[in-house]
Amino acid sequence: MRRPLAVAVLGAAMLTAVSLPGTAAQAADPAPAVSKVADTALDSQALYFVSYNGLVNNISFQKNGLLTYKGYQYATWYTADRSAVVARRALGSSSWQTVKLAHKLRYNDSHNVISMGVSKTDGRLHLNMDSHSDGFFYVKSAAGLLDDPAGRAWTPTEFGGVQTTLDGLGLTSQFTYPQFVTTPEGRLQLSYRVAVSGNGRNALAEYDGTKWTALGEWSSSTGTYTSEHGSSTARNMYLHGIDYSADGRLHAFFTWREQNGAVMCNGGGITNHDTGYVYSTDRGRTWRNNAGAVVGTTGGSDKVAVTDAGLVADPLNPDHSLMNQESQATDSASRPHALISYVPGRFTQCTTNYVNDRTANGRVFHVRKDITTGAWKKTEIPVPLNSSQRTKLVLDKYDNAYAIFPFGRIAAASKASNYTDWKTLYDGSGLNAFGEVVIDEMRLKQDNVLSIMYQQKSSGTTPSPIRVVDFSLPQ
Repeated sequence: MRRPLAVAVLGAAMLTAVSLPGTAAQAADPAPAVSKVADTALDSQALYFVSYNGLVNNISFQKNGLLTYKGYQYATWYTADRSAVVARRALGSSSWQTVKLAHKLRYNDSHNVISMGVSKTDGRLHLNMDSHSDGFFYVKSAAGLLDDPAGRAWTPTEFGGVQTTLDGLGLTSQFTYPQFVTTPEGRLQLSYRVAVSGNGRNALAEYDGTKWTALGEWSSSTGTYTSEHGSSTARNMYLHGIDYSADGRLHAFFTWREQNGAVMCNGGGITNHDTGYVYSTDRGRTWRNNAGAVVGTTGGSDKVAVTDAGLVADPLNPDHSLMNQESQATDSASRPHALISYVPGRFTQCTTNYVNDRTANGRVFHVRKDITTGAWKKTEIPVPLNSSQRTKLVLDKYDNAYAIFPFGRIAAASKASNYTDWKTLYDGSGLNAFGEVVIDEMRLKQDNVLSIMYQQKSSGTTPSPIRVVDFSLPQ
C-alpha cells in the first residue's frame, strides 16, 4: 500500500533529525571569541625608548618573550636600569617572581631583544639577548629548574653566568634575531641570522641536552632579483617564524629584502618583496618548496635562494612596503598559516614613505593553505592597520584564527567560514599599549588561553609599565 506523500516526507524529516542508535549528533565547533580574565603587572618601570618604530621589550618577532611550561609562565624584559630580567608565576597567580640577570642592554636598539627557549631533555630555560648584527649574550638555567618549579627557588643562583658563546660554541660575530623552537623529541633549536640586513643568511644550532651543535646556514644571500625598476644581487631572507606542526614538519614563511634600492619605485619605500614558504621534514636539515622538492640543505652548498622555483606563496613587488617578520602558525591538520601586511594597490602602486604609507593605508592579509583545495589562499582582514608595525597570528584549538593588531586589538575569523568572516572582537580599550605585542604560544596550545605581553605608551625615554593580559578562548 502506498503511503500518502505527506507521511513519507514527514518520515524522512524525522529520520534526518534523530540520531541512529550508537551514534552521537555532532555539534558545530564554537565561533572565535575572547573573554578578558586577567591583567597583571610585570614591572611598573620597564625600559622605554622607540627605535625602528618599536620597543625592545615588545617586538613581536621575539620567540619567546613569554612562554608557559609545566604549570608556570615565564617572561623576560629589560627594566629601567637596563638590566635583563626573567620572571615566573604559577598559572592563575597575579604574583610574579623576578630574577635580575648580570647583563645590561648595551644600546638603544629595539632589535636587541631577549628570547627564551625550553630544552625539555634537561628542564633548562635558555635566554639569548642583546644582539643586532654583532655578538650575542647567552644564559641558561640549572638543569631541572623548569621540571620542578614549585620545589625550586627562583634565585640568581639557579642561573649560570652570562656567556658570549653557546657553552663554548661561537656561531658568528654578526648575529641577529634569535628564535628558539623545540623539536618533537624535546631538543632545542636556535634560529638566527648571520651577517646584516640586505646581505644575510639564516642558520640553525641545536642543543641535545648535553651540548650545542652548529647545523649551519640554510638560506642564500646571492643571486639576481630583477623588478621593473632595477636589479639586486644581494639580500636576506626575513623569517615570519619557524614552527613545528603536529606532524613534525618545520615550517617557515618569509620575505626577501634586497640590498639594492634600485628595485624600488621610490627610495622612501622598503625593498621587501614576495611572501615565500619552505618546510623541512628532517628537523631543519633540508628544506623543501611547496611542491615538495628539496631547495636547500642546512650547512651544505645548496641553500634556499631567491632564484629557486616554487617558493612564492603570495607574489608582491617591492613597491608596497611589505612588512618583514610578521607572523605565522600551524593548525591541527598541520596546515601553514601566515599574516602579511602591506599597502594595497587600490591606495597606491608606489609607496614613498613606508612608515606614513603603512600607517595611513596598510592592511593585513591572512595567507594559508585552502581547506578544500590545498592551494594558497589570501583574505584581507577588514581592519585598518593604523600603524607601521606588525600583527600576530594565533589559532585556537578549533582552528579559528585570531589576529592581534598593534595596540592590542584582536580580530578573528572562523574555520567554518574558511576564514572569510573576519571581525573585531576586542578594541584594545584600557590597555594603552604602545604597538606590537608578544604572545605566549605555548600557553595557547596547552589550555587555550591567549596571554599577551604589552608595554604601555610613554614618551622619550621615560620608563613605563609592562604587563600580561590573559584572554580565555572557546573551550
